[in-house]
Amino acid sequence: MNLRFRSALTVLALLMVAVSLGGCGKNTAKSSLAEIRRRDTLIVGVFGDKPPFGYIDQDGRNVGFDVALARELGRVLLGDERKVTFVTLEAANRVAFLQSNKVDIILANFTNTPERAEVVDFAQPYMRAALGVVVPNDSPLRSLSDLKGHVLIVDKGTTAESYFVKNYPEVELLRFDQNTEAFQALKDGRGAALSHDNMLLFAWTQANPGFKLIEANLGNADVIAPAVKKGNAELLNWTNEQIIRLRKEGFFRRAYEKELRPHFGSAVKDPSTVLVEDPST
Repeated sequence: MNLRFRSALTVLALLMVAVSLGGCGKNTAKSSLAEIRRRDTLIVGVFGDKPPFGYIDQDGRNVGFDVALARELGRVLLGDERKVTFVTLEAANRVAFLQSNKVDIILANFTNTPERAEVVDFAQPYMRAALGVVVPNDSPLRSLSDLKGHVLIVDKGTTAESYFVKNYPEVELLRFDQNTEAFQALKDGRGAALSHDNMLLFAWTQANPGFKLIEANLGNADVIAPAVKKGNAELLNWTNEQIIRLRKEGFFRRAYEKELRPHFGSAVKDPSTVLVEDPST
């Protein structure tokens, strides 16, 4: 075996080790607090088209209730709320973004379900969640039983999609990747109704008076919570501490008044019905 050939084998072996170690790294939590502090930015996955929780304003800034929480976490961890890097995502790729280390934490109106809890770690909840169904004001549909034979619009990867697949298989679903596409399809008449988180629909019907809710409390009594990569105990514990602290300090009430109440109008009369201020209830 000549020297050149042996050198090539050595390089190949080293590359295989590097690939192996890199592959192992994908299965371990990368976003430790020390790593986040080292890079000096907290990377947060948020929605870009889901007002009032996460969306882009007219100046191109990430804003909304979830975004306000992300900025507060960045302020506490890194001393400056501007040290947050926002990554906009879709409902269907939230888990993938955590598993591939593209983000440290997900704050994207993420409902804690048993299925999702098997693949990500959810922190303490901060909001309550249920499903709603919205239709045009002149629609003949009055209840879920009327949906049979009609097209229902949903976002891929949402609790709305899984709920209707499981409980109403006779209802035809029209699925979209993006929130804006789904609501535009409803406006265009490509579906008879649309299902989504009730809080989002409270806000959307306030901004679109030509539509109304026919159901507002479907599904389980779920909660919305931050999520981190499975096994990232350090970041999970820190996030839990912050959520508990923020509840005590009234942060979520203040964020509700600023970010949510203007969008909800009279649809939500008491913030206690949507905020998780006592997780035992």
